[in-house]
Amino acid sequence: MTHPMNALHVETTGEGPPLVLLHGWAMHGGIFAPLVDTLRRHRTLYVVDLPGHGHSRDADVPLALDACAHAVLAAVPVAPWCGWSLGGLVALRAATLQPVRVPALAMVCATPKFIRADDWPQGMPANVFESFAAGLHADWQGTIERFIALEAFGSEHMREELQLLRAAVLERGAPSPQALRDGLRLLEQGDLRAALPTLAMPSLWLGGHRDRLVNPAALQAAAALAPHARYVEVAHAGHAPFLTHAEAVAHALRAFLDGVPA
Repeated sequence: MTHPMNALHVETTGEGPPLVLLHGWAMHGGIFAPLVDTLRRHRTLYVVDLPGHGHSRDADVPLALDACAHAVLAAVPVAPWCGWSLGGLVALRAATLQPVRVPALAMVCATPKFIRADDWPQGMPANVFESFAAGLHADWQGTIERFIALEAFGSEHMREELQLLRAAVLERGAPSPQALRDGLRLLEQGDLRAALPTLAMPSLWLGGHRDRLVNPAALQAAAALAPHARYVEVAHAGHAPFLTHAEAVAHALRAFLDGVPA
């Protein structure tokens, strides 16, 4: 797929019904390579680089929920969306803005609200994200390294996951500093819980049992608030289960999507 200059980069691969993939903070669509390899025989995959990341580093789109959602909606066909971590917030927002264009929603280690609150005890402590935001200015590479370490921590295959994340993060060039700041701000301030009871489409909430960045209990709580929702947990996975347990994630996605009307 070719795009005009300053547009979002979307890589298209595979065959079969469409599926959109959205990556997490500081990453790019290439991070999904193990999952793409297992799904491309069953799905036509639209793998997005979010604004400021990867090949969309210079995209003329701000990393804000509505702007991102609209930009991706304009670049892909009607299709289920699968969002990992920060990408889940974008996918959930798109599903609420244009539900007829997102007939199914898969949230992988992603919740409608990442930060803990009195009425959301499953979230991350605010000071964790505040420390990442404070570190960006002084040492953005060190900050990404600490974030990656937290993503891999707890996984049964922690060393393997850490190696894969480290290898992938700069594979398509450094993310823009503004996108890094904006992405952390979305993770800190985003709260889409009010949208959950109104979700018209079926949703899958897939968590890693050993995830230390996004508590799987938060995905369970989100699934309990949404109609037509299903929660699945990958037993020994951390925050990026598609890296170390690609077959299990692909199986869960296919079982979910096969039940969605064309």
